[in-house]
Amino acid sequence: MKQNYILLFVFSLFFFKGNAQSNYSVTPIPFQPFSGTLASLTTMDDLYSESIQLPFSFDFYGVTYSSVRISTNGYIYFGTPAGNNSPWQISYPIPNTSFAVKNSILGCYEDLYNNTGTGSLTYGSYGTAPYRKFVVYFNNQPHFSCGINAISSFQMILSETTNVIDVQLIQRASCTSWNSGNGVVGLINLDGTQAITPPGRNTGNWTATQEAWRFYRPGYFANYSFVRCDDDTDGLQTFDLSVATADIFGDAQVPVVFYHSLADAQTGTNPIVSSSYINVSNPETLYVAGNGLIKAVNLSVIDCAVDADNDGVSTDLEDINTDTNLANDDTDFDGLPNYNDNDDDGDLILTNVEYVFNRNQTTSNPTTVLDSDSDGIPNYLDNDDDGDSVLTFLEDYNHDGNPANDDTNANGTPDFLENAVALGVHAIAVRGESVKVFPNPATTVLNIQNMTTDSIKTIDIYSVNGTLVKSIKPAESLTSISVADLQSGVYFVKVNMSQQVENYKFVKN
Repeated sequence: MKQNYILLFVFSLFFFKGNAQSNYSVTPIPFQPFSGTLASLTTMDDLYSESIQLPFSFDFYGVTYSSVRISTNGYIYFGTPAGNNSPWQISYPIPNTSFAVKNSILGCYEDLYNNTGTGSLTYGSYGTAPYRKFVVYFNNQPHFSCGINAISSFQMILSETTNVIDVQLIQRASCTSWNSGNGVVGLINLDGTQAITPPGRNTGNWTATQEAWRFYRPGYFANYSFVRCDDDTDGLQTFDLSVATADIFGDAQVPVVFYHSLADAQTGTNPIVSSSYINVSNPETLYVAGNGLIKAVNLSVIDCAVDADNDGVSTDLEDINTDTNLANDDTDFDGLPNYNDNDDDGDLILTNVEYVFNRNQTTSNPTTVLDSDSDGIPNYLDNDDDGDSVLTFLEDYNHDGNPANDDTNANGTPDFLENAVALGVHAIAVRGESVKVFPNPATTVLNIQNMTTDSIKTIDIYSVNGTLVKSIKPAESLTSISVADLQSGVYFVKVNMSQQVENYKFVKN
């Protein structure tokens, strides 16, 4: 399985095509709160701010907004509220049409009391277009009733272009004497019928320290995206349209025709005659017709001198499959292409921490990126850095959201880099052709097919935070598992066989 890893993720972006724009998923990300100067907001109790103009348009549940309001009770509201008073009562888990707050990003919605001058509430933007971020920072905000004995600090970060939402939850102490200690982190739509929260962060009495969550929509870009580096900063570039053909139709040789407009594609007039195409504007949309389908193809040229995700990897090097398209490389299946993702392999270790060079080389200027388990996959693209078949994010044995500080044998080497440390896991042989897991992504049913004579003892499905959500004892070589009840997101399948154990990743739509 490991040897097929890079081949698999190349196509992940296209398996997601056609998903509804409201189909949000949530995944843990490295704890990395923003640090910088932001503008202050007046902190009054149970109030909305005045309308705040966003530095870029932002799509939330399929609607594009140019401004927001910030509630002093810990959330960002899209639209115009009925009045200036913000709700503070929390009685229901979400989704729920009776939930007091709707159409909002709930950074940590709870009844905060901001009149004492404790802490601060700030907001602002940073970065370079089209990769700017809008930040709202609740710092050391006391809870109503408990005051400074229940402090919350958290950030909500909105990303330009991708419309991704990050919540950096620095700390949250509940106030059990008020609202039953309830708080909630998540998203909720305009009428309360759709919502999503991280595991354990729906309405309830919980505490948290230094954790972070990303809300995103797999396949949010309904059209095919082709992103190239701008070699001479003129906004123009040559696109090999056969790359798009291969990704969309599965074969670069499929007979297709590209057109400048949807009308031309529908009538078959004014075709683009060459597969080598120079865009006439940036961005530009073409249309491809083939196999009875018409698909929009968005071409865009970006300045690769800008490290959009600040991960230390040059943007042009994030074209992992070297097909010239930066948008179809998504190592960790999280819907963000590597060039705009600061944790490329989704292992909760930031790429700029893992993107280091092997210093054991004889040359004084080493160029080989570190590959701790010598499996041909550099650490920053490898979700099992030490090759012990325990995914790196699961080697967070102290459960603080950071595998980098776990060293259970106190020898100075983090557990995720030490093959000898694999707590609770027996020796594993990984054979990529032993088991087939399909379809991927899965919507209602996940199939596990045993391709060997070795018997499968159990099949375990884990959520991205390591929680066991299903365990099945198969009776036949092809086992169909219902996943309709699972929340959208990334999951891991552990197939326990008599002679080996195999680990797979799949996405639930």
